[in-house]
Amino acid sequence: MTILALSISLVLTYIIGSIPFAYIYGKIFRKIDIREHGSGNVGATNVLRVFGTKAGIIVLLLDILKGFIPVFIITIIYPQTQWQPVLLGIFAILGHTFTIFLKFKGGRGVATSAGVFLALSPYTITAAILIFLLVVAVTKYVSLGSMFAAIFLVIAHTIFFLLCESSNPYIFYFTLLLSFFIIYKHKPNIKRLINGTENKIKFK
Repeated sequence: MTILALSISLVLTYIIGSIPFAYIYGKIFRKIDIREHGSGNVGATNVLRVFGTKAGIIVLLLDILKGFIPVFIITIIYPQTQWQPVLLGIFAILGHTFTIFLKFKGGRGVATSAGVFLALSPYTITAAILIFLLVVAVTKYVSLGSMFAAIFLVIAHTIFFLLCESSNPYIFYFTLLLSFFIIYKHKPNIKRLINGTENKIKFK
C-alpha cells in the first residue's frame, strides 16, 4: 500500500467516522438538536434515551458501520497488512469522538470501536458485546457495560498475544490504547456512578 493511498484512506476514514448520525437523526426526524437533550452526548445511547429504542438501534448500527466498513475494505484489498487496518480504525474512532462537523465534539466512540473490532477481531468483540449486554441487563448502566467490555477486550487480547504466535501485535497495542481512551471518555459517567446520579437506560 503506497503512502498516497494510505493518506487518502485515512482522510476518508476520518470523514466517514465524523458523520454525526445521532445529530442528523434528531435534526431530520425530530427537528431538535440532540446535544440539547438528555446527556447532550452525540451517540446512540443518548438517542435511545431521548427518542426511544428504535431510533437508538438505528443510530447504533450506523455508528458501528462507520468503524467496520473502512477497516473491512482495507483488510480485503490488502490482506497481508497488519498495522494499516489498525491505523484506519484509530482514525474512524477519532472521527466519531472529534467530529469535524460539530466543532470536534462527538460521542464516546464505543459503537464505532465495536465496528472497528468486528473487522479486526470478530470473535473477541462478539464476546465483549455479550459482556456489555449482560452488564447493561443487570445494572441498566450503558456506561458501565461499555467500560466492562473495554476491559474484557484487553484481557482477551493479552491472552492471545501471550499464547498465539500468529496474533497481530498491533491489534494488542491498539486494544490497550483504546480501552484507556474509552474509560477516559467516560470520566463524567464514572463520577456520576460514584455519586449515584448516573442515568439508567430505559427501553421504550
